[in-house]
Amino acid sequence: MTNEARSRTRRADALSRDRIVRAAVDILDLHGEGGLTTRSLAASLETGSGAIFHHVGSRDELLRAAVDLMVADVIGGIAVETTPRESVRLLMLGVFDAIQAHPWAGAQLAREPWQTTVLEVFLEIGSRLQPLGVREEELFDAASTLLSYLLGIAGQLAASVHISRGTDRAAFLGAAVENWAARHSSADSPFVRQVTRLANHDDREQFIAGLEIILSGLALHPE
Repeated sequence: MTNEARSRTRRADALSRDRIVRAAVDILDLHGEGGLTTRSLAASLETGSGAIFHHVGSRDELLRAAVDLMVADVIGGIAVETTPRESVRLLMLGVFDAIQAHPWAGAQLAREPWQTTVLEVFLEIGSRLQPLGVREEELFDAASTLLSYLLGIAGQLAASVHISRGTDRAAFLGAAVENWAARHSSADSPFVRQVTRLANHDDREQFIAGLEIILSGLALHPE
């Protein structure tokens, strides 16, 4: 057997679903969804497309697996000794941070809101709300509210990356605010003055503020 043949054999033996998914994540982070092709993935792994699809059946399956990996890392990183409220907060903020770091993941979650990964997050949210004292009959609605908040943010972050690509964020949002304010008088709607904060707001700080509003608004009934 030639050295080249031995090298191909070793690469084939080392190929696994996990390695393929992690290589896909690297490509997605660098080039976005458009950059994830069979050719780019095969080149990254130094293998053929057949070997890849032996482990991952399709590009859609690969995207789902990449999001699965991201969420699993978030859940696995939450310390078990945290308080129930902090556990919910860490889960929500962990997924938010992952989506902000990987906008393609936000697009995937928003595009398929009932994929297995989303249901896993839903289950994790619900299981963390129970120890907070949320009534049994209110758990589904409470968990749904938090999940909807998270998916809405995921879609917004994914869209903002697409819309503002190559544009200064503050300038882009500032122009939108000016256009909106020009059509509304602060005398008619005092909230117009609040909207001006959009141009310089911090997405993460705003997410945390909204999360605290939702958590504080839950009807908590300690046993």
